[in-house]
Amino acid sequence: MTSSTSGSTRPGLAEALAAGAVVLDGGMSNQLEASGYDLSDELWSARLLADRPEAITDAHLAYFDAGASVAITASYQASFEGFGRRGIGRARAARLLALSVELAREAARRARAAGAVRPLWVAASAGPYGAMLADGSEYRGRYGLSAGELERFHRPRLEILAAAAPDALALETVPDADEGAALVRAVRGLGVPAWLSYTVEGGRTRAGQSLEEAFAHAAEADEIIAVGVNCCAPEDVPYAIGVAARVTGKPVVVYPNSGEAWDPRARVWTGRSRFGAGHAVEWRDAGARLIGGCCRVGPQGIAEIARVV
Repeated sequence: MTSSTSGSTRPGLAEALAAGAVVLDGGMSNQLEASGYDLSDELWSARLLADRPEAITDAHLAYFDAGASVAITASYQASFEGFGRRGIGRARAARLLALSVELAREAARRARAAGAVRPLWVAASAGPYGAMLADGSEYRGRYGLSAGELERFHRPRLEILAAAAPDALALETVPDADEGAALVRAVRGLGVPAWLSYTVEGGRTRAGQSLEEAFAHAAEADEIIAVGVNCCAPEDVPYAIGVAARVTGKPVVVYPNSGEAWDPRARVWTGRSRFGAGHAVEWRDAGARLIGGCCRVGPQGIAEIARVV
């Protein structure tokens, strides 16, 4: 297969996962905030697709330089509906969704030009319906929509992202098994492999379903090349790895938060980080094959993972 990101022949992501562990990037938002950008906006990091796209490329490059092999695009909170509330029409919104893939590719090209010789991949992020609402409901699920309504919400932007030819689609931070089932249906026929990653708490989805139920939706879907969890506490990862592998037989993806807690009233992070390279080794040894970090895990954390995984 010819790489769209590096211009060289290298295996697809699915083949790479079959061969061993692959390092994901870390949190896009905290890297942008560390660079001085204000993300207090309903569009979150997706706002910079329109306002400062070069900042997104720089953030991806920081993670490639740290040792990541997969960049997740800044399209998590990007949707036709969300852009529409900002006065951005459907045609330009589609262009911005495709741009998110192009920016990650550009970062990969720069990393290769700077001497990176490992394969580099781009995964186009598709966040849950709750991310579009921008009210925290991505950590609750149970939106009151049918599975068909959720599929109809997701499919148009997935079509745009797939047409931009990423190496994979990252169906991520999914709080609800019903939405997971809708997403699995929504990626059918797109011609791009995907991973499905739930946000969990205490061994269940945020909506309260068992992980066995949640992962079962992906077990027979050929389009889904990996299943797992993200945007959760590090201590929730080991149980999820075991269930995901047992229920689906697919490679497992894990990229939890640092373990700090967000105080929505004070708008600050509290507590201490519980994320470390030692965890990554444990997760790999337990069967995880795609390993990175989410909120509050920056390039330094990814560099530590890359050294040991």
